[in-house]
Amino acid sequence: MTKVTLRQKPISKGRQTLYLDYYPPIPNPETGKLTRREFLSLFVYDKPKTPLDKQHNKDTQVLAANIRATRQLEVQNKQYGFLPTSQRDTTLNAYYTELAAKREGSNSANWKSSLYFLNQFFDEGIKLSQLTAPICNDYKAFLLTAPNQRGKDKEKKNATPISRNTAVSYFNKFKATLKQAYKDGLLQTDLNKNIQAIKPQETQREYLTLEELQTLYSTPCSLPIIKQAAIFSALTGLRFSDIQKLTWSELQQSQAEGYYIQFRQQKTKGVEVLPVPEQAILLLGERGKPEAKAFPDLQYSAYNNSFLKDWIKAAGITKPITFHCFRHTYATLQLSLGTDIYTVSKMLGHRELKTTQVYAKVIDKAKREAAGKIKLSL
Repeated sequence: MTKVTLRQKPISKGRQTLYLDYYPPIPNPETGKLTRREFLSLFVYDKPKTPLDKQHNKDTQVLAANIRATRQLEVQNKQYGFLPTSQRDTTLNAYYTELAAKREGSNSANWKSSLYFLNQFFDEGIKLSQLTAPICNDYKAFLLTAPNQRGKDKEKKNATPISRNTAVSYFNKFKATLKQAYKDGLLQTDLNKNIQAIKPQETQREYLTLEELQTLYSTPCSLPIIKQAAIFSALTGLRFSDIQKLTWSELQQSQAEGYYIQFRQQKTKGVEVLPVPEQAILLLGERGKPEAKAFPDLQYSAYNNSFLKDWIKAAGITKPITFHCFRHTYATLQLSLGTDIYTVSKMLGHRELKTTQVYAKVIDKAKREAAGKIKLSL
């Protein structure tokens, strides 16, 4: 257990400043870093000369001793009294909003959507210091049955609940918030470790066949940059967020390697080197300035998504295709055309091979369906 000791250190004008020494060190609630000292802004005289000086020393020593005793109790209970009042009073809603504002691209939209449901459950606000594991689990249960009251369903009395995997995504962001709050010293216990995530439901990953992709390429789109980015995703496997932030300086060429992109993934933050086929390069047109974006004005919004849906519909494709399905298409086509799963995993920037194995299951299903197409009249 950490022991709190009152110590003093010489300062100017024949005085000693008083401070508390924590050993072993404790995490500083403001920085999260381990610390051993807390200065009390109190001092005593080395050689008190007057009765007032002597009384000052006596009163100060008593005050410092009381603070030390209080801190010792607080350390034992892992409640550090020197956490600023402003931080102790920080609400989950405000802190979550702050984290959501730092996100970019499609991830930003997802955080903001999850914030809507967080505010629905914690409608009166709750201090981070008041959170407990049972409260967190109550929020998890709420997400699993929460009605979808956004968009078209907002006006419906009996709105359908959000999908399980949407609940998974929203609760993961809640857990990420708890983890960051603990790092920032706003939570005294790591609640994130004490609560289980929602187990995701395996879903069918929609993808386009090579013929469908060719049809889409030949079909005009009212918002050309959406078509350009979508086809680029199908040819490279890049996520929307990575395409959106792609700059010309990240797109490089060498005689040995050809065209390639060296970038940091928006989602995983991993640094990747991705070979880029020449057809994808042709989509980009004339090269811009190094700091310029390769896909200027590409934005994630419901308005832009409507152009994507109209384009897919115009091509005669009835599958529920989203932008991310073009990444699925890349993975599925690579595997179906014989690229080994390890290489595909690296091309997608997956940290674990099991993430890529989902696409292998899609190929296996397609093979089973194909096997039954040749039938004889027996």
